[in-house]
Amino acid sequence: MPQPPLNIARHPHPVSLTHAPAPALSACEDPAPGADRRRWAFWRSPAGQPPWARPALLGIAAVAALLYAWNLPRAGLAPFYSVAVKSMSESWKAFFYGAFDPRATITIDKLAGSFLPQALSARIFGYHPWSLALPQVIEGVISVLVMYRVVRRWAGVGPGLLAAGIFALTPIAASMFGHSMEDGALTLCLVLAADAWQRAVMDARLRSLAWAGAWVGLGFQAKMLQAWIILPALALGYLVSAPARLRRRLWHLGVAGLVMLAVSLSWIALYTFTPAGSRPYIDGSTNNSAIAMVFGYNGLERFDVRLPGAITVGPGVMVGTGTGSWAGNAGQLFDNGLGPLISWLLPLALLALVAGLVAGRHASRADPVRAGFVMWGVWLVTFGAVLSEMGAVLHTAYVASLAPPVAALSGAGIVMFSRWFRAGDRRGLLLPLVVAAELVWSARLWYFYPGFLPWALWAVIVTGAIAVVALAVAWPWRRSVRADTPGKADTSPRIRGRLATAGLITGVTVMLAAPVIWALSVLDPIYAGGSFNAIAGPGAVGANPYHITTTLSGAERHIYRYVSTHRDGASYLMAVQTWDQASPYILATGQEVLPMGGFSGQASEPTLFHLQQLVGSGQLRFFQLVSGPPSGPEAYKITNWVRKTCRMIPARDYGGAAAVATPPFTTHLGSVALYECGA
Repeated sequence: MPQPPLNIARHPHPVSLTHAPAPALSACEDPAPGADRRRWAFWRSPAGQPPWARPALLGIAAVAALLYAWNLPRAGLAPFYSVAVKSMSESWKAFFYGAFDPRATITIDKLAGSFLPQALSARIFGYHPWSLALPQVIEGVISVLVMYRVVRRWAGVGPGLLAAGIFALTPIAASMFGHSMEDGALTLCLVLAADAWQRAVMDARLRSLAWAGAWVGLGFQAKMLQAWIILPALALGYLVSAPARLRRRLWHLGVAGLVMLAVSLSWIALYTFTPAGSRPYIDGSTNNSAIAMVFGYNGLERFDVRLPGAITVGPGVMVGTGTGSWAGNAGQLFDNGLGPLISWLLPLALLALVAGLVAGRHASRADPVRAGFVMWGVWLVTFGAVLSEMGAVLHTAYVASLAPPVAALSGAGIVMFSRWFRAGDRRGLLLPLVVAAELVWSARLWYFYPGFLPWALWAVIVTGAIAVVALAVAWPWRRSVRADTPGKADTSPRIRGRLATAGLITGVTVMLAAPVIWALSVLDPIYAGGSFNAIAGPGAVGANPYHITTTLSGAERHIYRYVSTHRDGASYLMAVQTWDQASPYILATGQEVLPMGGFSGQASEPTLFHLQQLVGSGQLRFFQLVSGPPSGPEAYKITNWVRKTCRMIPARDYGGAAAVATPPFTTHLGSVALYECGA
């Protein structure tokens, strides 16, 4: 139902952030003739919105779809996780548990949630890089549409369209939604949670708040604890602003919190209460514990806090974003690595947040405009603080969680500052100020990449400077001189108005120019990033060196033919020392290859005893070992046992000596040796 107009401030200088919508039909009124036909005309704006709103939104969504889908044929595969998706598309047990190998021996080091759409897409369309990336394209377009809905409901049609467009053309979103990354599912779930929260906070609806908790829980299935970072924003926004008594607000938050926990922990409970012998071993843990994997390995370990049973992440950085990128520092959101991906509009968003809160300081407690500023502001600050302080292993796509609040606050801020300016409010001076701040900030971020479209940088700087001057000259406070000043004449209101309009349009265009240019750069595959790192712009060049293929090399084909011919009914094709060795065989053949040690090599699966049982029962005959040292203690015991008790097959029997190419995340592994056990 359309809401009454939302006012940023009531006194002094009342300025509406959005125009009042047309009144809605009451429950007792009959719909107008042809209303049912109009409902199916999705390109027409609904009642209460201007006729151009829906076509404009569909145009933004179409641009987003084109941008995200442009590089689908070249989307590429993600190391480790795309291999797991292959296994999940081959085996329903692997699908259900999120296993790395087709026989579901060991899980990946994440929950399975975000990879389920990819596996289903692979089952429907076949296993291709584009079929794995397609779900993220769809998630991105839906996120754009929902961004419009939640911001329109909060601030109006204009801010909603601006927020949708800014979100769609955020550089990190332009790259991430075009690749097979789990952060796409998380971002969609967070936006849907904000949408449900917006409905809840306006009328104190328990059902809507519970839905917000459910969406956060589904986001937890995609990216675990990262989804919970939004909770302070949703909880504080509802507690402060919902139009209900304190006891009822607390009750609603408690119920929604229980829903969130139930959905979040459902898969952990499934893992925990399923007997270990009936499910895969849980990677990321040394004790086969989903709790240790989720809350330790993927949670507290990132902040150097140890949890029993969790594999230690260890020092290291995975931010391949160009020269000089770094992590584990409070400034990493503003440096040359992550800054151009998310931070272009931070000055605008922060100034809008402060101005909105100050303007609404005299509003009633349940004022919905102030509630929105509180929620989006806390979201921005909490995610920014957590990501800034995160230590090792910070992937670029993590910062996509900042895109919704930046887009919402920026869209609202542009409209708010513009209306203050045009109304002659003294706060209108914030408009040229924010344009100047954005101009300086954009020049600073672009400075890190001086070779990337230098003409565009100078065009932005020069045009922005002209816009700032035009806005300052045309501001209504400077519209005329005092009548008692001799020899002076008033400035023409018509000329001043045209100058203000031109300065306003140019200023907004300049503020949005840099992120739009960076986002549109993904149309060139060189600047599009990859499935390992979501990067748009010049920082993407050389930042994704991992080329994952679904074909076997010549040496791997020789080994595969020999093992397939001589496996003698064994369940497993062979066992290998690392997931790197298993990947090409799983991707190319879908065969049941057993890796040791999980992603890090430190997981205690399979154990020596387990492998001896498999060999004794005839389920496993072949081992592929390399000359390099094993990664973990259990793998060390296994390789020693294999070399002592199993027969090494002469290289000439399977086509000559073979060497292992350098796989992702490891050094050269050395030459291959194939062993047969239990023959």
